[in-house]
Amino acid sequence: MSDLGHDIKKLGFGLMRLPKLDENTIDVEQTKQMVDMFMDAGFTYFDTAWAYAGSEDVIRQALVERYPRESFQLATKNAAWINCKTKEEAHAQFETSLKQTGAGYFDFYLLHNLGESRTEFFDRFDLWNWLPEKKQEGLIKHLGFSFHSTPEELEAILTAHPEMEFVQLQINYADWENPAIQSRACYEVARKHGKPVIIMEPVKGGMLATPPESVAKILKDAEPDSSVASWAIRFAASLDGVITVLSGMSNVAQMQDNLSYMKDFTGLTEAQKETLKKAQEELNRIPLIPCTTCNYCAKVCPMEIGISGSFTAMNYLTLYGDKASALHQENWLVDSHGRKRADQCIKCGKCEAVCPQHIAIREQLDEVTAKLLAE
Repeated sequence: MSDLGHDIKKLGFGLMRLPKLDENTIDVEQTKQMVDMFMDAGFTYFDTAWAYAGSEDVIRQALVERYPRESFQLATKNAAWINCKTKEEAHAQFETSLKQTGAGYFDFYLLHNLGESRTEFFDRFDLWNWLPEKKQEGLIKHLGFSFHSTPEELEAILTAHPEMEFVQLQINYADWENPAIQSRACYEVARKHGKPVIIMEPVKGGMLATPPESVAKILKDAEPDSSVASWAIRFAASLDGVITVLSGMSNVAQMQDNLSYMKDFTGLTEAQKETLKKAQEELNRIPLIPCTTCNYCAKVCPMEIGISGSFTAMNYLTLYGDKASALHQENWLVDSHGRKRADQCIKCGKCEAVCPQHIAIREQLDEVTAKLLAE
């Protein structure tokens, strides 16, 4: 197993959700304050991406221009599947990131969001061979990828590309055994291949800061003075082989909270592990659509409805009561994947004939339409 990142503290500053002055303007001054707090506490890992609007430019101002380059690690990502039609356009993302960050080189550079149809773009534009050349030139120290898909697909990518040094995965206690995300299974594939892991979405986009009330009660009863979100970060940070856990902090208060429990974090006690197990069991008791995203239904649906994506979004709504976040999931998993929405179902029933989970799919799509898609 690689010891990559053994000297990096277990909290990373995710720069996807930086504080805003308004909808389109990042608060540079508050970001500087957060960077200073983070560095003062001994943390050094910053994660941005070419696709995070304004983030690379702001981190140049808040970090790169204010601290010695060797005092921090900066990660960014290449999203070749976004608006790239040629190899040159995909390669240009790297040059743009260098210019926007002013970093000179990247400590960690990632192929962004591999999985499903997105992986093919990295193959087509030969990034697997081109980026190692950038590494040889000293512009990249460590090369890896972020991933959102099945453990089987992760196995195939790591088998084909053993030169990748690390993997960034979505891992949190809610998704650990979730059949739609399979956090644990993906983590185990990465570890089997000897790849250290960077964890993203440990608080599930903020969802685990406000989990269902019955889950929050278990955590608060165990540690009244600890934030509910802290349990999610600590769960992720306690796993073996983890380089760091990214937290997308959006204000000074979130930074203060994260630093308070991660500054001297050494792992979870047995009592804390038992509390998290109870929280996971309570989450599992909440009635959800038992979809495993096998997508057999998608193969037979004449209307090309995004059935599994609709169900994942509906489960978000059931668990967290956050319609905006559920709709965001539905947009990504249905619309962005070229599928039709639930309200276009013609009730033919072909999907139900092939569903291994015997889900009443037509009835559940009606629920999605009524509760999620209705204005």
